[in-house]
Amino acid sequence: MNRCALLMIAALSSCSTAVVAADPWPADLSRAIAEYDRATVNNDIAALASLVATDYVLVNSDSTLQDKQSYLEDFKVPGFRLDPYELQQPVRKIWRDAALLAGIVRLSWTLQGEHHERLLRISHVWTKQDGRWRLTYTQLTRIPEP
Repeated sequence: MNRCALLMIAALSSCSTAVVAADPWPADLSRAIAEYDRATVNNDIAALASLVATDYVLVNSDSTLQDKQSYLEDFKVPGFRLDPYELQQPVRKIWRDAALLAGIVRLSWTLQGEHHERLLRISHVWTKQDGRWRLTYTQLTRIPEP
């Protein structure tokens, strides 16, 4: 199991906290992000599979790449649990059929009985495909601790 891949999984949860009602985001995008957050925290592989694009690319904080299949496999690791967190310093951009949601997260999780924590900058790219918003790209960048 790629530990950085697990970091990515954790970083994907709870990003909907960055979407506030005053934003000009389409309601269906906000719903997709909220569904994704729930699926991530609950390790709901079926829901994630429907929300993540077929050509999904994940750039982990160690610069390794994952595709959709290997990303979904990470959710099957027994005992993997994410701690709740909040997206800080949110960046939100929307174009016709694409959106960027980014920010900083202090990610903490439990894996194989050990607790881990890491400060990350995260960027998600959502695209509208066949009338539905899907996550198509995620990038994690580790932020050095002070």
